[in-house]
Amino acid sequence: MSTPAVPGRDPIAEARRQWRAHGWDEASEGMAAVTSVMRAQQLLLTQIDALLRPFNLTFARFELLRLLSFASEQRMTMLRAGHRLQVHPTSLTSLAGRLKEDGLVERVVNPDDGRSGILVLLPPGLELVERATAVLNEEVFEQVGLSPDDIATLVDVLGRFRAARGDFGA
Repeated sequence: MSTPAVPGRDPIAEARRQWRAHGWDEASEGMAAVTSVMRAQQLLLTQIDALLRPFNLTFARFELLRLLSFASEQRMTMLRAGHRLQVHPTSLTSLAGRLKEDGLVERVVNPDDGRSGILVLLPPGLELVERATAVLNEEVFEQVGLSPDDIATLVDVLGRFRAARGDFGA
């Protein structure tokens, strides 16, 4: 867990100053950008984890339930779910196993390919993800703390960054 910053002092701005003082001017802005993104991710994840804790969900478990709720017939192959969530098959198997233990999803054999599995969202899983989504919408997604223009710019910039890194096809 990170130490809170001194009020009124931005530790990333101080790190940028230190980078420059040590002769790393060309790297200072990139370091500040990367560190800012990482810190923003920590802040958001801390808030989201706290909001999801009463539902006994992590953000990864929430994402899988939400993905299944959007799917046709609220079911999806494990392979497709892994691709959509961009997670390793081992991580997805672990997530699905925990959700199955909690009675939120079912894993059935794929009738088209007996080697693969299909995840099926069960009614308790749908009810839980609907309640959790309402909380996240109200407490996080509707109150990001940026103007609509800033949000659009941020999504655009990060989308271009992700595409350039091969996160998705252009």
